[in-house]
Amino acid sequence: MIIIIDFGSQTCHLIGRRLHEMGTKAEIVVPEEAVQKAKELKPTGIIFSGGPSSVYEPNAPIVDKEIFNLGLPILGICYGQQLISHLLDGDVKPGKTKEYGPAQLTITKHDLFKNIPQSTFQVWMSHGDEVIAPPPGFEIIASTDTVKAGSIANTERKIYAVQFHPEVQHTTHGLEILKNFLNICGEEPQINEIDIDAIIADIKEKVGDKKVVMAFSGGTDSAIAGTLIARAIGQNLIPVYIESGLMRPATLQRIETVFPTILGVKPIVIHAQDIFLERLKGVTDPEQKRKTIGALYVELFEKEAEKHSNVAFLGQGTTYADFIHSKSTKHAALIKSHHNVGGLPKDMKYTLLEPIRYFYTDQVRYIGTKLGLPTDVVKQQPFPGPGFAVRILGEVNKARLEKEIQADSIVVEEIEKAGLKDEIFQYWAIMTGTNTTAIKGDGRFYGEVVAIRAFTTEDRMTADWAKIPYPVLQKISTRIVNEVQEISRVVYDITTKPPATMEWE
Repeated sequence: MIIIIDFGSQTCHLIGRRLHEMGTKAEIVVPEEAVQKAKELKPTGIIFSGGPSSVYEPNAPIVDKEIFNLGLPILGICYGQQLISHLLDGDVKPGKTKEYGPAQLTITKHDLFKNIPQSTFQVWMSHGDEVIAPPPGFEIIASTDTVKAGSIANTERKIYAVQFHPEVQHTTHGLEILKNFLNICGEEPQINEIDIDAIIADIKEKVGDKKVVMAFSGGTDSAIAGTLIARAIGQNLIPVYIESGLMRPATLQRIETVFPTILGVKPIVIHAQDIFLERLKGVTDPEQKRKTIGALYVELFEKEAEKHSNVAFLGQGTTYADFIHSKSTKHAALIKSHHNVGGLPKDMKYTLLEPIRYFYTDQVRYIGTKLGLPTDVVKQQPFPGPGFAVRILGEVNKARLEKEIQADSIVVEEIEKAGLKDEIFQYWAIMTGTNTTAIKGDGRFYGEVVAIRAFTTEDRMTADWAKIPYPVLQKISTRIVNEVQEISRVVYDITTKPPATMEWE
């Protein structure tokens, strides 16, 4: 077993997932309890996660130096490397160049990089500070063009550290690095599959003879979460779809035609487009938008639940990507309040039931495939719970919503027409709330800018922008400025995650 010390990293749970998939148990602990937990649990190794803090800040999370005297192999990741260096008398300072996204790492021969065929490969960075001088007894075993101490090691004490994130998909040999660390710890990595029967049995035990009102958005996550609940409790599932007017136009049709077969229960549809627009009137702050939408969803679900007897749970398709962004742990930073996590009111009448809360998108899709769900449901693009509301920067009103839906439909249509549907994880349009000057009909025109966002990823924890061919982008741009009223120009977002989030709000 490996202990992971959580310093607030957005990918701390992802480290645990990688270890679990390799057949190694992992226990996530807070820094304040790390030494005591290590003595109690007797792990074979310890991993220091990344985190949003700087080691030289007064309130930065730290761990007792006694951790280094336990004789256990230690791997520090990002902030973990900086903290190890700081505690062991190395030198950590704000980096001259802050790195967010891809970088090329060049390695030396070392047990931590065993069986990696390339001496230079891509890693994913997310840091502002860096190790300027490693602690006494440590050597630099990898570097990038901008960070000399890309990885450091004290082989004698079995303490290793990397400035990048080996746990994320976009680090080319990240899994090999984690496997090598597990081998150093004496673990034997092997494939470990998700136990779907255990998930269903857990739902059945938790719910008993009670009923569950399930919130459906028409997307992959709620479809798969709902199917798991339906397999566990059958007709005691009450599926509800709220037509907010903020979802893609085909969503309602999918709910009414596909979902009764998937669930074995016909979803209840609540038409509430006017209510959502009324509640969003004058709301421009992204966090307030999410919380307004989350509160209204719960209000409508609770109102529907009161029509049924013996309801005790509100089911949701929350995934770990939603959860982690909503400040899931003590030292984590709040990125955004997902409407079904941080956007929920505190005085809810029902208990949340979230069977896929600790799974990532690729795992959720795996579960859906194993459950036998249709491919077009399992592989469809994820869509945010607040819908187009967080793709319209500024106030959401009927006119801007109609333009967003039209621009978004053009993006989807042209990308799919170009045969890129299966190559790009997600793609959409954004009303930016920024106006620029244009020329239309030989006259001056001042209109809104539409942005296009498209990226590739597996688990949504890191993402790279999609390399859409220029002719396709040109076709999208031309159609949007010609067909959507009062649009001046189209821009393409080529920012990776990190530093950007996927959605603009």
